[in-house]
Amino acid sequence: MPTRVLIPSGVLGLGFDRAALARGVTMQPDIIAIDGGSTDSGPFSLGAGQSKYARAATKSEWADIMAARRAARVPLVIGTAGTCGADATVDWMADITAEIAAETGERVKIAKLYSGQPADRVARALKEGRVQPLTPAPEITSEVLATMTNIVALAGAEQIQAALATGADIVIAGRTTDTAIIAALPLSRGENPGACWHGAKIGECGALCSTNPTSGVILIDFDSDGFTVEPLAEGAACTPHSVSAHMLYENADPFLLYEPGGHLDVRAARYTALDARRVRVEGSVWVPGPYTVKLEGARVAGYQTTILAVLRDPHYVAHARDWVVRLTGFLHETIRHRMRLPPEAYGLEFRLIGVDAALGMLENQAGAPVEVGVLGIVTASSQAQAAEIGKLINPFVLHYPLTDDEELPTFAFPYSPATTDRGALYEFALNHVMRLDDPMEAFRLEGETLGEKVPHAEAR
Repeated sequence: MPTRVLIPSGVLGLGFDRAALARGVTMQPDIIAIDGGSTDSGPFSLGAGQSKYARAATKSEWADIMAARRAARVPLVIGTAGTCGADATVDWMADITAEIAAETGERVKIAKLYSGQPADRVARALKEGRVQPLTPAPEITSEVLATMTNIVALAGAEQIQAALATGADIVIAGRTTDTAIIAALPLSRGENPGACWHGAKIGECGALCSTNPTSGVILIDFDSDGFTVEPLAEGAACTPHSVSAHMLYENADPFLLYEPGGHLDVRAARYTALDARRVRVEGSVWVPGPYTVKLEGARVAGYQTTILAVLRDPHYVAHARDWVVRLTGFLHETIRHRMRLPPEAYGLEFRLIGVDAALGMLENQAGAPVEVGVLGIVTASSQAQAAEIGKLINPFVLHYPLTDDEELPTFAFPYSPATTDRGALYEFALNHVMRLDDPMEAFRLEGETLGEKVPHAEAR
């Protein structure tokens, strides 16, 4: 029998077709797997240890998926919990799981897989020559590592297998590769390793490999020769083109994919349409290699304050770029004079954005454009300093003239106060791999049983 993996969506929080998920449950999957995040939205989530998705949306979708797991009586795995997979977001996801279990009266055993890396562990591995840069990668030292607010290692299939081996109903994993949560069970059951990793890559974003990418739900069967992928929403279909094209997604090489412990080679893969909906893939090869895990880290790069003004005078709208250049030069001199700060001590940029920002739906003029929004972004070494610069430039963003021989203009601030303190600005500071002797040496597992007992028929 093949190993059947049900994937509800490309990421928790993005939505999925509930009817398709229910259909998937009736098809008797062996496991349900869903990704919880990525680095797509930038470094803030990892730096701050926070999810980018609303808690309410996450809980709503997770409750439906937990119900699907309960009906299917199979394990449920989420990887990169809380967008970034930091230890704090694993706990955040576990809290949501506990709430749902309490509300439904479900008794559920969970395993929490932590991917967080203490800076001293990575520094020790760096000193021992076990940390190598990818391309591109910043220079790192033990001092640089100590400045990072969160460092995570991307878990592979072995760590997910260890979590499943605890007998957990639900595995809440920190940062993982997108493919690991899908490949782990088929690999442990001895299915074709090339097919396991290739199918996992195709399924990582749910129905993105189909003709209806927003429907979310797909089913993949893994066996000793290959895999078969099928979308479960009405009207969705997989084709050899839609399936093979996904190897291009977020991948530097459309034929090779590197994972902990080796790489996938799909140059000999064959994609065959079994019918109007399903695609069969065979010929993928797994090539074992050194066991390395990718490292991601983020640190504070400064603090920001923003200011927003709207230009509506046609003269200023037409010459908005010239006005910003003149204003920026003037403000640098003003900050130097009044705050004794050279330009290299802070950041100041203006971005011309949008239309209809002042009146919104009440706008009654047409033009190209009628108005231009001017967004000022101040970056400094502290929030207090960024806020002070924001206050200093405020009157000039409101009144500064385009030329010296015209009347003092007045623009629009769409809200009051015009400045907003954004807090910490984070930057990615690691793009390296760390070699491990034991796949679990950089990861931590914790187990917990949640909720009340449920009737015997409901237990897996």
